[in-house]
Order: sequence, then structure tokens, then C-alpha cells
Amino acid sequence: MIDLSIIIVNYNTKVFLKNLLDSIEKSISKKITYEVIAVDNASTDASASAISNFQFPISNLRLIINKKNLGFAKANNQGIRASQESRYLLFLNPDTLMQENTIEEMIKFMDTHEDAGAATCKIVMPNGEIDDASHRGFPTPWNSFSYFSGFSKIFPKSKLFSGYNLGWMDFGKAHEIDACAGAFMVVRRSAGEAIGWWDEDYFFYGEDLDFCYMLKQKGWKVYYVPQVWILHYKGVAGGIKKISQNISTADLETKRRATKARFSAMKIFYKKHYEKKYPKITTWLVKLAINLKLRLAMKNA
Repeated sequence: MIDLSIIIVNYNTKVFLKNLLDSIEKSISKKITYEVIAVDNASTDASASAISNFQFPISNLRLIINKKNLGFAKANNQGIRASQESRYLLFLNPDTLMQENTIEEMIKFMDTHEDAGAATCKIVMPNGEIDDASHRGFPTPWNSFSYFSGFSKIFPKSKLFSGYNLGWMDFGKAHEIDACAGAFMVVRRSAGEAIGWWDEDYFFYGEDLDFCYMLKQKGWKVYYVPQVWILHYKGVAGGIKKISQNISTADLETKRRATKARFSAMKIFYKKHYEKKYPKITTWLVKLAINLKLRLAMKNA
């Protein structure tokens, strides 16, 4: 049994993926036995051929080429099925860069925290800010209202208003969170197997929240470990994040598809986990808000 299977889903991020693979090879400890599985979702930027021709000393680098874009969840499940029997799996976005000792320290953390189903490190964006998706509370109707209304920005340390990103917690110490981002998520294999891995109803966005929610339902914990970090350019494939709009090569069709997928994920998550817990009026208001946000976002796409 090896220590780690690293699974990377790629879509038109050829240059970023090459840099990521370089950073993995340079930063990962020789003490760790690992493999890298890149799943290409029908990229049009010659990613597949470029990956095939990459000259890396990674002995266990494998490529899966899809004829069409299957989405993030399905592609991750493909990578899982193709992986060796490893203790842990690292789900990693191609627009990230690994830092020294990050993987080794995360494995040590998982080894010493047997209740951890998943964990993430500190994820830093190019502007120096922490990726807020890496430190999440679950999007209950109240948490979502507080976030989208702006109250969480006005009261960033309030337990009442900052539940969407758990802003009151100590970001300098390792601690339990509700959910982390699929950009960097170390998962215990037994925990992933317990929930059946990724829900393929999600195409792009939301599947990481769902994954962590399911882990919690099975009694596992999700941790944030800020002692180590990675760089995340964020949103390069989809092209709808302001932080990466200047470096993304996503065309208009891709941006519109990513926008629709983002709001579709909100509906899927709410229906799956919250619809039966809240009164019908709350559900009606939530769906109305999501549809209004979608219309506005599509106008600006």
C-alpha cells in the first residue's frame, strides 16, 4: 500500500498543470510513496498531448483522457477508480502550486488525527488573501443570507453573521471546520469509501461542500491546518473568478457554463440536505434568491 494518490482534474490549464507537477516533484518528501493521476476533461488547449510529453521524474504519473467534459465530480471518481490502494488521496486543482513540506506535514496530521476524514492546508491566492472557499461553514439559509447580503463583511468575526466562512475562528491554529475546498483536500481512503466518494449530480462547484457534509454525517471530522500552505490562482478553468480573470483562457461559452453550474450546485445542495429541514416558505425564498442571482450573473457573464 502506498501513502498517497494525487488526483488532478484538468480542463484547459496546460501551463498551470505543468508548473504544478514540477512543484510536486520538487517539494514532496522521498519518504512518501505516491502516484499522480491527471484526468483531462476534453481540453482544447492540447493539454492531453502536452501531459503525455511531459518529461518529469515522477515515476507514477498517469493520464486519463476524456472525450468530453464530464465535470469535476465524475472525473475525480475516474481518478479514484484508477488509483492504487493508498492510505490517503489528495484532490488537487491544476491551478495550484505546492510548497515545501506541505504534503508531508498534511500526511503527518492525518496520521495523528484518526478522526479526520479530510483536511486542507492554508490556501493563499496571488493577492496574498486566504481562499475563503478553503475555510467554510455549511451554506444554511441564514449563513447564505448573511454572506450574500454583506452582513458577514460588516461583522467578520461574529458567530451570528460570519457562519459562511467561520470568520470568528483562529486562522493561526489547526482546527475543525465544516468544509474545505476541492482545490486541496486530503481524504482518508476509508472515509471516502464510506460516503461513496463524489456525488456526480454536481458538474462544477458545490461538490466539495457536499463531500464534506457527507463525511460529517458519517461521523468524520474536517480540519483546517494553517501551518503549511499552497498557492491557488483560483478559477482559471472556469474564468468567472475576479482573481484570475486576467490569466484565464476560458471562452464565453465556458464562463456561461461555469456560471450556470455554480448556481445549479446551490440548488442541488439545498434540495439534497436542507429542503426537508426548513418550511416551504424558506425553500421558496431560497430558490427565488438563487434564480435572481443566476439571472444577474448571466447578464454579466
